[in-house]
Amino acid sequence: MSHVLVTGASGFFGGVLKRRLLREGHTVVNIDLEPDEDTLPGLTSIQGDLRDAALVQCTFSEHRFDAVYHVAAQLAHGMKMDEHLLWTSNVDATKLLAETARSAGVRPFVFVSTNCLWAANLGHPVNEDRDPPAPIELYGKSKLAAEQCLQPFMGDLDVVILRCPTIMDAGRLGLLAILYEFIDDNKTVWVVGDGGNRYQFIYAEDLATACILGASFGKSDLFHIGSDNVKSMRQVYESVIRSSGSRSRVRSLPKGPTIAAMMLAHKLRVSPLGPYHYKMIAESFVFDTDRIKHRLGWKPSLTNEEMLLKSYEYYAKNREEIGSRTNVSTHRKAASMGVIRLLKWIS
Repeated sequence: MSHVLVTGASGFFGGVLKRRLLREGHTVVNIDLEPDEDTLPGLTSIQGDLRDAALVQCTFSEHRFDAVYHVAAQLAHGMKMDEHLLWTSNVDATKLLAETARSAGVRPFVFVSTNCLWAANLGHPVNEDRDPPAPIELYGKSKLAAEQCLQPFMGDLDVVILRCPTIMDAGRLGLLAILYEFIDDNKTVWVVGDGGNRYQFIYAEDLATACILGASFGKSDLFHIGSDNVKSMRQVYESVIRSSGSRSRVRSLPKGPTIAAMMLAHKLRVSPLGPYHYKMIAESFVFDTDRIKHRLGWKPSLTNEEMLLKSYEYYAKNREEIGSRTNVSTHRKAASMGVIRLLKWIS
């Protein structure tokens, strides 16, 4: 059994990975800006800033880690964003963590990256070698810069980068809580265009499996990860509505005017949706996952509609408690609707 560092383990996916490792008998240290609500055997939680070199070095001095899972990230969701905090947390902290791991002789280093490195439909499953990233907003640019920071360490560390789409499971909220509120209140669920676009998700437990496989891979590599058999967003929404017993219906908004309105709302800071969202909301985006299947022996276990239903059912069961959450990570609380609430009123 190993002793590992999981950054961001107070958050949604970091918490899933943390609890998975603990269940499997490993011991875990968590460093996170947010407090850790879990008090579990084998867990040490440190509330602190990963940009704090003294804190990071002290943690590595006090613990002999067998692997580092770097999950922590500042997101760009919401109508107000601290750009300096986001960039330094996602880029500078990643470099500091890699430097400290190298100095401590900790080779396995798993980094969770994102599909926000792109903001266009490439017309085919996105491949690690064929399709270079082209982010358009700060979060995607910061995650790409973090990946680039890790490149020089790939001889001294076994760096495994996992680029993942939207992570889904019970407890995943954030912007998705807006969708869930519409379904729970039997309101119209709107798609932009005809809803025929295909957008891939990843089940949190499947991503945790990939992280664990990556830590034991023994060399550096880059992998795209995501679900199989990706259906259209209209089909996925209709499946969740049908399975949940909601009376919601899926209807279409005209693509051009809707995206123009989203862009204006973002500029006026009255919408939680940023450039990535209004660029991709009516587009298809699917990763090519052949490499991770062949090299790590990984495979997904749930479809998009199964994942989204699990996440919605959690929201419906815990809606009142979710509404009272404050001091938790972005994905563990509901995002503010802003101007989208007007759409709900007319739905």
